[in-house]
Amino acid sequence: MNKKLPPRPRSKPAPRTGLRPALPREVRIVGGQWRRSKLPVADRPGLRPTPDRVRETLFNWLGNDLTGWRVLDAFAGSGALGFEAASRGAAEVLLLESDATLVASLDASRQRLGASTLRVQRADARAWLAACASARFELILLDPPFDSGWALSAATAAARLVSDGGFVYVELAEPLAEPPPGLLPHRSARAGAVHFQLFRRA
Repeated sequence: MNKKLPPRPRSKPAPRTGLRPALPREVRIVGGQWRRSKLPVADRPGLRPTPDRVRETLFNWLGNDLTGWRVLDAFAGSGALGFEAASRGAAEVLLLESDATLVASLDASRQRLGASTLRVQRADARAWLAACASARFELILLDPPFDSGWALSAATAAARLVSDGGFVYVELAEPLAEPPPGLLPHRSARAGAVHFQLFRRA
């Protein structure tokens, strides 16, 4: 006579901790001379590196080859955007970052890769943009802390500093409803919670 086995106990669902998903500890450069090189990502408040596919899309929009371009990465963070531009031939890349820990990490990556066209400066990006007067960049990259609400004011300031025909890139939680004064919409897309827009100076 076959014995009926008792039902197997159901496994309990894992408790919800309420913690945000873990951020990557490093990002990789997706194109150019340092393709596949990795940059560390420190655990700092508001730091959310631009995903690989977003950077790939952006630089496809820009034509991939940035030879001779002058580039500003105003909220550098992990440096993913600025190093990507330098890797693709930019003649001058300035990274602005206010966090001393991140500045040290960016400078270490610069030395490790031998990125002679890239410079790291500790500065408050919004104050720096407001104080700079000359239109000297072909590309300005703006990825302020997520949900900070700084995107529009930063893009408005950047519009004065980009050369004729140059580009301003903005990454944010919600797209700008209207282009900043002096800029025209060029391309835009979304990847998950990230909206990214590319504007061009008329």
